[in-house]
Amino acid sequence: MLCRIAGTQLTKLFGELKDQTVTVVGAARTGVAAARLLAGKGARVTLTDVRSVSDLGWDAGGLSALAGIHLELGGHHRETFLESRLLVVSPGVPDDQELLREARLRGIPVVDENEMVYHLTEIPIVAVTGTNGKSTTTTLVGEILKESGLKPFVGGNLGSPLSQALLEPNSYRILVAEVSSFQLERTFDFRPWVAVVTNLTPDHIDRHHGLEAYARCKKKIFKQQGPEDFLVLNGDDPEVSTWKGPGKVFLFSRSPLQEGVWVQEDRIEASLPNFHGTLMPLKEISLEGVHNLENVLAASAAALLCGASPQAVRCAVASARGLEHRMEFVRQIRGVRYINDSKGTNVGATVKSLESFTCPIHLIAGGKGKGTDFRSLRPLVAKGVKTLILIGQAADAMTQELGDLTETCRARDLKEAVALAAVRSRSGEVVLLSPACASFDMFLNFEERGKVFKEVVMALPGEES
Repeated sequence: MLCRIAGTQLTKLFGELKDQTVTVVGAARTGVAAARLLAGKGARVTLTDVRSVSDLGWDAGGLSALAGIHLELGGHHRETFLESRLLVVSPGVPDDQELLREARLRGIPVVDENEMVYHLTEIPIVAVTGTNGKSTTTTLVGEILKESGLKPFVGGNLGSPLSQALLEPNSYRILVAEVSSFQLERTFDFRPWVAVVTNLTPDHIDRHHGLEAYARCKKKIFKQQGPEDFLVLNGDDPEVSTWKGPGKVFLFSRSPLQEGVWVQEDRIEASLPNFHGTLMPLKEISLEGVHNLENVLAASAAALLCGASPQAVRCAVASARGLEHRMEFVRQIRGVRYINDSKGTNVGATVKSLESFTCPIHLIAGGKGKGTDFRSLRPLVAKGVKTLILIGQAADAMTQELGDLTETCRARDLKEAVALAAVRSRSGEVVLLSPACASFDMFLNFEERGKVFKEVVMALPGEES
């Protein structure tokens, strides 16, 4: 259980960083940027990681950027944690780690980088969370604000840590951040000006120990908002659409609304404090798939609330390109399309991907299941999946819960899975990698999984069509 930290305590602490002993846990990009920012504020910073310099892949330039910061690599030291005034912890470090538990029991604040940045800047923050669609929505908000000349910084869980923006003073007017449940776990006063929740489906149940706890983490994105702040929610999500916060709530939906941003026949309509009317025709949206339509609606609402122009929304959305590994077209061979959706790391993402096709699908799925129940995939598998090809640790569970619905086979690895799909597929059909699982049983991350899939597909014999 996370301890409660009074806002006044953290506000006072971050206002008096000079000569304070601070430990940053985790020396990847987020930890390095956070350590540099804290050191620049005069704190005495230790950056610690269980990995060594060689494991982290640092070169001389990387080490020189950390001048003045004490490094403890190759393992954590108990006394470093317990003698710190503050711990800033990277999201990948689980909250039940023994030294973190002991630190909290001693009253030492344990916070996320987003919490730290919130206390160290006056720049307004747009924060996007949800089970799926976070990255695309965050990117779209950034592109729309950029098109409007509002100088956004785009990062967070998406890529560049928020701390990086503060290391470049006077460069940005708005911070746009993708925020994960792991990050929100350790926020307390974090208060975005505009908060967006794209959807909620079961995910990371192995870490959060249940959907209710997972939802509580997501709700922290708006709990500290005030009446002058905005909360953008998915009106089509049966859970998220019921949430209320202190800020003004606006919904987005694929069905008509009285207020917010929605689809009306063949166009997008909006009714917000600073814009009322038709935003754009649906045919101008370059991104494919029902999930991307929802992402466009969410991003449009958030950007308009920030002061973006409707013309900027239309221009940015029309020119947007999909993210790598999310419904990414790879190749077409003999009339069969191969789609890389390696970023579909949970059931909700795979549901959206399956909903995007009307043709027969050869679905490659499986990996590390994260305690997931796969039964919600049953209607879509029964309706549209011609072959279900399973890999990884979750293959047994997926076979048990889905294997009676269609032809189901097992593959030793991704290369064999693609080969099985290639043999079974016919012109007009799709081979879709959308695992509904994490990648960590077979790959470093979903990016590596997607890269391997693309390499295997590109090596298949046959002419492009």
